[in-house]
Amino acid sequence: MNPAKDSASLLIAQDRLAVALDVPDAVAALSLVDRLGDTCRWLKVGMELYYSAGNDLVMALCERGYKIFLDLKLHDIPNTVVGGVRSATRAGAGLLTVHASGGEAMLRAAAEAAGEPGAPRLLAVTVLTSMDAAGLRSVGVPVSPADQVLRLARLAWTAGIRGVVCSAEEVGALREELGPDAFLVVPGIRPAGSASDDQKRIATPRDAIASGASMLVVGRPITRAADPAAATRGILNEISEAIRI
Repeated sequence: MNPAKDSASLLIAQDRLAVALDVPDAVAALSLVDRLGDTCRWLKVGMELYYSAGNDLVMALCERGYKIFLDLKLHDIPNTVVGGVRSATRAGAGLLTVHASGGEAMLRAAAEAAGEPGAPRLLAVTVLTSMDAAGLRSVGVPVSPADQVLRLARLAWTAGIRGVVCSAEEVGALREELGPDAFLVVPGIRPAGSASDDQKRIATPRDAIASGASMLVVGRPITRAADPAAATRGILNEISEAIRI
């Protein structure tokens, strides 16, 4: 064993994992964060928690030393989305999601706003991991999830956004299409043996990293665990193993 090498591997793994704070309010969020301790570096704040606790919670988590992935999936007219990007910047978020389906004008406006000092890196959401081909057809999209993800990722890239959210099923193709500079974030991660819950397109941490993911998002396998810190360490070990492959 090489302790220094193992420690470096752990630090790299921590930068490639975002723990989703899938809880309803600030009290529950801070309680969960206390249980996670220093096992993780990135925390994802989604819509339910953000609508309850707002920027005050984001700033409080930043003050504790965490990096914040603000998952608001902004999708509105360009001017409104620009305002959302600026609000996230003031709060100190490091990552922020926008819907690629908002169109090129919206994406370009968001990218321009994210060019300001201290602004978060933007991630374009392509097709939600809860959607499959049948779900896409129900909203008038007649192509496969893989085709739609690639189409929306190209649109976001053209608009100047270098981060994309996709499932593990598409990450390999996107890595090949967009190259090494793309920041590819994969939700729907489930350690081996975990329940899939409401996710359709899922993968293990090891498989997602090996396929080209830059960062993984893990929620319920950690937040519903009896020991969230231990669950986090287990996932970090899987990421570390994949990095060493």
